[in-house]
Amino acid sequence: MPEKKTLETLFYETLRDIYYAERQILKALPKMARAAQSPDCKAAFEKHKEQTETHVERLQQVFDMIGKRAQGKTCEAINGLIAEADEIAEEFKGSPAIDAGLISAAQSVEHYEISRYGTLKTWASQLGMKEAESLLDATLQEEGETDKALTKLAVAAANQKAKAA
Repeated sequence: MPEKKTLETLFYETLRDIYYAERQILKALPKMARAAQSPDCKAAFEKHKEQTETHVERLQQVFDMIGKRAQGKTCEAINGLIAEADEIAEEFKGSPAIDAGLISAAQSVEHYEISRYGTLKTWASQLGMKEAESLLDATLQEEGETDKALTKLAVAAANQKAKAA
């Protein structure tokens, strides 16, 4: 008899998805920092790498709470978003538009993460998993703050530099 598909099943599968995504993001952020031109842009990517390490730890705690081993599941969406970032880094290397492009790619990743964490937080709440909900909400808030910081960086400097070139 096939496994019964429930909200708990969806929660677990989505947790595996974002766990994989966060681990791929950890690998991508140092490359993005190296590709960035401005010190502020490099610093933003380095700061987000540190945050992402914390996000992975929180996810591991949630896996522990549900009695499952922390294990990712290939996420084609994040693979595609990271591939786009790599493409921008290559195509705009040395260009004044590189930082604007990298920030744009990073924000696409942030929006994916915000979507996943928002969903997981809601499901955790509905499943009565208060501690997991709290951990997921902390990450959701940080992802939103990172997105706002990237917008500020783009508007204040990167977009202007790209436009003036």
